[in-house]
Amino acid sequence: MKSPTSRSFVTVLLVVAAVAFGMVLASGFGLTVPGLADDSPGPQVVTAAAGAGALPGFADLAEAVGPAVVSIRADSYEQAPQRRPDPFEFFFGPRGREREEGEPQTPGRGQRFRQESGGSGFVISADGLIATNNHVVEDADRLMVTLEGRDYEAEVKGTDPATDLAIIKIDAGRTLKYLKLGNSDSVRVGEWIMAIGSPLRLDHTVTVGVVSAKDRSIGITPEFSFESFIQTDAAINFGNSGGPLVNMRGEVVGIATAINYGAENIGFAVPVNILKDVLPQLRDEGRVTRGYLGVNVRNLTFELAQSFGLETTDGALVDDAIEGQPATDAGVQSGDIILRVDDVVVTDTRQLIDHVAGKRPGEEVTLHVWRNGREMDVEVELGERPGVEERMAEAPREESGGIDWLGVRFQEMTPAIRQDHNIPEGATGVWLIRVEPDSPLYDQGIRQGNIIAEVNGQSIEDGEDFENLIEEAPSGRFLRLYVQRFDPNTGSWSSFFAAVRKP
Repeated sequence: MKSPTSRSFVTVLLVVAAVAFGMVLASGFGLTVPGLADDSPGPQVVTAAAGAGALPGFADLAEAVGPAVVSIRADSYEQAPQRRPDPFEFFFGPRGREREEGEPQTPGRGQRFRQESGGSGFVISADGLIATNNHVVEDADRLMVTLEGRDYEAEVKGTDPATDLAIIKIDAGRTLKYLKLGNSDSVRVGEWIMAIGSPLRLDHTVTVGVVSAKDRSIGITPEFSFESFIQTDAAINFGNSGGPLVNMRGEVVGIATAINYGAENIGFAVPVNILKDVLPQLRDEGRVTRGYLGVNVRNLTFELAQSFGLETTDGALVDDAIEGQPATDAGVQSGDIILRVDDVVVTDTRQLIDHVAGKRPGEEVTLHVWRNGREMDVEVELGERPGVEERMAEAPREESGGIDWLGVRFQEMTPAIRQDHNIPEGATGVWLIRVEPDSPLYDQGIRQGNIIAEVNGQSIEDGEDFENLIEEAPSGRFLRLYVQRFDPNTGSWSSFFAAVRKP
């Protein structure tokens, strides 16, 4: 039998061993996270160290990143339309109850009123530069930034509608904590991500999730010419726009930009590398200028590649070399296939467009093209890529048609439409440019931007073909329409059938 002293000694040894084992276990699972925030004075790049465990902790990361995230209020002053004369005022005087003393006056027609909107942003330099979305600050007459409980008036330094990015600046009278811009190219699908912003004006709201996909093209509007979004399931809502997506090291990898209204937690962010590319011009010049070839290009299919004598689908096919533009002036022709631009192998049109857009107007590029069974080089001095408004003004107006009882206006498919909307190569039909709210097709889910590809099983080649197929169908009979539409949930085109009775 052991003595009481021996039992006490054994108990102490067990306690010490248990504590030591617990410390080793906690360390192994990354449950002890080092402090992330540095309270020392002076400019600071906010970073964070990730634990090695499979279950990361986000509290220290949020605490470290939060001081560099801002809320933005955009005020615009608008003129209400003049009020129409009210004939009843002659008999009864102005209608409506009288405003009580001290009650705020509602802006009447003809008076100016203030429209408020908002979003998020994040500090990117110690002297007060802030990154956000262009659509957050667009058309604002006054910008107010809230940072760590204080309000500052901000000025716009530069905007770029093509990437939906903007840089604004505040004078805080002190050096600020700012976020480090990471490398979005190295982000992996499935990687943890944190979004911070002011959804519905609830500032410093933190949501977490993973990178769901990369290189998404979602076709928001023609303004976004360089779509290559990061998709995430971290909740993004109204007001998150312009806020940062950060990795577990506290580095910005994306800028929250868009959401899918019909889904839960499908959000999109501009990759931070795009911000890094345009930042010098936005900061120093207020706008972004990009190189421009002046050609309409599309990806090669296997059949097209074979018809041109190529063994692979690498390259960009020039559908249209626009007269008077840099590429045509240098000798590029319709039917040329651009295999390389400078030293970059062109596997699809996106590589060509991004490389050229990354150059400045006046710079030269070398296009290595395939023409009539042989390879050749063409030197092109780039022009300046026109803005959206200029492109729309310069674009030739395509003839459009309409069918009144269907409530639709349509346009024949062109290379420009195919390129702008990533329409599959084999798709034929008519492009809907308008679907009236009272159209019988509206209730079928058919909208502007859809393609009607078939009528009663017969393919549509052009607008005249579509009108003839509708006209030839017997009255009172159902028409079976085969429709294609872009599905932002999958980032691809999908098809469905709709039926409508002809009057």
